[in-house]
Amino acid sequence: MTSFDDLLSNVPVAQIAEKLGVDEATAKTAIDAAVPVLLGGFQTQVGNPEVGLNLESEVAGQPHGLLDGGVDMSQVDVSNGNQIVDQTFGAEKNTVISALGNVGGNNISQDLMGNLLPMLAPIVLAYLGKKALSGGGGAAGQPGGGIGDLLGSLLGGATGGNSGGGPGDIPGRAVGQNAGSVLGNVLGGLLGKK
Repeated sequence: MTSFDDLLSNVPVAQIAEKLGVDEATAKTAIDAAVPVLLGGFQTQVGNPEVGLNLESEVAGQPHGLLDGGVDMSQVDVSNGNQIVDQTFGAEKNTVISALGNVGGNNISQDLMGNLLPMLAPIVLAYLGKKALSGGGGAAGQPGGGIGDLLGSLLGGATGGNSGGGPGDIPGRAVGQNAGSVLGNVLGGLLGKK
């Protein structure tokens, strides 16, 4: 199992579907599209002191036991998730949500995506924290340290391996052409701010 598949296995699809008021298949499609984009957004923030999100402190601030024994959505701080999403995507947040809503022609509502991302952000950050604490990161001397390396590894798993592209290429390969190209542009723009 790749790290990315392991991350997805920690996301409680049934609980999220219930909270969003959709069936599990719809929730799974939305989650599978949203997680790589969150990872890509986080990767653009690593080691960049000029942005609003301090990824390392957000990772450290997540409850360490959140993933133990399976995630209970009642323990996920969605208001904190909202702040994380706002800080990660900034002015591009609505563009990201809109593009994600058109993934694979599934016409997932923007409201659903807008509600889903804040649920997923704390789970993804808790997963990063758990992996970083267990030594799943990389060399701490590099920009972003182990978190940056861990994100690179997860993004590689999301796309079936690294084929030379940067995070801006992730959405195109991970979630389909139309939404992918828009998301690629959004993440490319976020990367351009570094």
